[in-house]
Amino acid sequence: MTQRLHLVFGGELVDPTKNAFKDVAAIDIVGMFPNYQTAYNAWKAAAQRTVDNAHMRYFIAHIHRLRDEETPASATEELGD
Repeated sequence: MTQRLHLVFGGELVDPTKNAFKDVAAIDIVGMFPNYQTAYNAWKAAAQRTVDNAHMRYFIAHIHRLRDEETPASATEELGD
């Protein structure tokens, strides 16, 4: 079975209608989770803790979608080796 990692993170946005963080250095990294359900539970808990601040947003990033080991590396990725 393929591991499907998910990253939960959030922070204060410049404008609640956009996805630009006010201070990237202050982003709250909630954690990395092995499946969507545990990531969702962590996301929901973090979002509920900050519900009184309209500028705070938490997100779930599907890390497993960023890198498919079966797909050949791009030219940019080759530079890192």
